[in-house]
Amino acid sequence: MRILDLGATSPANITFMTGLGHKFHQEDLLRLAADKDLLISNGNGGMMLDSDRFLRDNLNFEREEFDAVMFWDLADYLPEALVKPVIERVHIGMKPGGILLAFFHTKDAGPQEPFYRYHIVSKEAVDMQPAPAFKLQRVFANRHVENLFRDFASIKFFLGRDNLRDVLVIR
Repeated sequence: MRILDLGATSPANITFMTGLGHKFHQEDLLRLAADKDLLISNGNGGMMLDSDRFLRDNLNFEREEFDAVMFWDLADYLPEALVKPVIERVHIGMKPGGILLAFFHTKDAGPQEPFYRYHIVSKEAVDMQPAPAFKLQRVFANRHVENLFRDFASIKFFLGRDNLRDVLVIR
């Protein structure tokens, strides 16, 4: 299988997936979106992310290239301008029948909610390590999550631990 991991780089994930014989592709989506060179004037004296340039420079994979995508809880931390376009780009990159794993926060703990790096340690366990680099941007209700993945074939919600919903999406 070809696996796409969009979370923070994790040697544990790379080792685990390649150890199973899968081809592995890593793009640290939040780190890429935090590039200060992507900031442009918003016309009101502030700055905003140049989402067009971000998409031109990143997530450029082949159509229907990946069997599985690990999206983790990135949608909750991504700049608003990137959430829908990134999901659309991932949809294009996934094979029909491919699966996407995402986590969504169940309650707004505010911007102090720690960002976690996820490390697969076994077939039954994922280790979460706090990484204070990013701030929680929003909490999606179930209906919003369904809308994000409306072009996919199926979506299943599971109540997870640590105030997270596990979501499995099939293209």
